[in-house]
Amino acid sequence: MTLALAALLCFTIVATLVPVLRRLAIRYGFVDRPNARKIHKTPVPLMGGAALYVGIATTLLIVQGATSLSLTIAIGGLALVLTGLLDDAAKAKGKDFPVWPRVIVYLVVAATPLWFGIEIEGLSSPHGMLIFPHWLGIVGSIVWVFALINMINFIDGVDGLASGVATLSSLTLFVAALIKHQFPTALLAVILVAACIAFLMYNFYPARIFMGDAGATFLGYSLAVTAVDGAFKSATLVTVAVPLLALGVPILDTAVVMLRRLLSGKGLHRADKLHTHHVLMRWGLTQIQTVSFIYLIAALFSLLSLVLLLALS
Repeated sequence: MTLALAALLCFTIVATLVPVLRRLAIRYGFVDRPNARKIHKTPVPLMGGAALYVGIATTLLIVQGATSLSLTIAIGGLALVLTGLLDDAAKAKGKDFPVWPRVIVYLVVAATPLWFGIEIEGLSSPHGMLIFPHWLGIVGSIVWVFALINMINFIDGVDGLASGVATLSSLTLFVAALIKHQFPTALLAVILVAACIAFLMYNFYPARIFMGDAGATFLGYSLAVTAVDGAFKSATLVTVAVPLLALGVPILDTAVVMLRRLLSGKGLHRADKLHTHHVLMRWGLTQIQTVSFIYLIAALFSLLSLVLLLALS
């Protein structure tokens, strides 16, 4: 019952806030303007990330209290959302926000879970727990969180894509947490599901609002923390594949794009049109067809991860 009430509360907060923030964004010109790389043809409000953060962090703190998990999401998420809003504000003025300040913030935020004891510790086996050296657990945790912060941001290029994929990934991590009897992780995951569904009502094609960098980086961070606190905790060598498959779409998309950028000699941080959704649309698919196809792939990854988890439970 607590899980259902938490999901309902978060859904209500996000669904209520989005129209309000959308009107404010339009009034003050806080919009994503079209350019040669963008798919949309008219300016779209950019305040969705703030609604996602308020809904998720508020619900988690109300239901769970000031726990290590809720504080990790609230504190790290606030830093990402504020940085993202600065980035989005620069875009609204037709400018580029500097890369290195963002990278520094992302690295600091990626280390935030460590302060609250949330980190990758090792692998379990029939013979006991294989504990990683402390430095390896720290590095692995930071790399994982930093990567997911960026990966969800990378796929946020078509109406409803990032929010839909995040919905499927969160749902998968929620079911995995229930199977492993990890209630705090399940609570965070179901809150993420509710927030993403509420936002998707306004973000699916034709999008009436974007989550912007503020929302995409925050969702990536929240998913990464959920995976570390849940699926990666006491994972076996085989079930490490569960979070990797649950987040398979952004992981594969990022890997392919980075390889293409390396081969073409482009900077790894340079925005381009090499992502999967860009390729599919160049092949002639519409936005809805593109998003639906990627949803299907994400759903298949999610099902495979759960089948794997159930088979080994």
